[in-house]
Amino acid sequence: MDEVVTNAEAPPGPDEGGGTFRDRVVEALRQVYDPELGINIVDLGLVYEVDVSDEGAVHVEYTLTTMGCPIGPLIEQQMQAVVSNVEGVSAFDAEMVLRPAWSPEMMSEEAKAALGYF
Repeated sequence: MDEVVTNAEAPPGPDEGGGTFRDRVVEALRQVYDPELGINIVDLGLVYEVDVSDEGAVHVEYTLTTMGCPIGPLIEQQMQAVVSNVEGVSAFDAEMVLRPAWSPEMMSEEAKAALGYF
């Protein structure tokens, strides 16, 4: 992948609300839900990094709630599917990382409230 730019601009698609290209990719990732918890992977804090290139290549670093979690391949397939639908995406790859280890503190306030974590 060419030089990584975290806030590359791309024109919004006709049915998208604008924002940066990266913002639209992150918003697409909100459509991927952890099947056990019923909360999207962005709000769960599982998405660590979203990098986009000027050419539309997207690289996502993500983790799982526990090591050895069997839903990793499913999550990655779903990410591929939703990100591929974002206008301007030319390539997608995802990398599962284990550091830093995920913890409940990484969740959004909405996710914490939904799970009763205070």
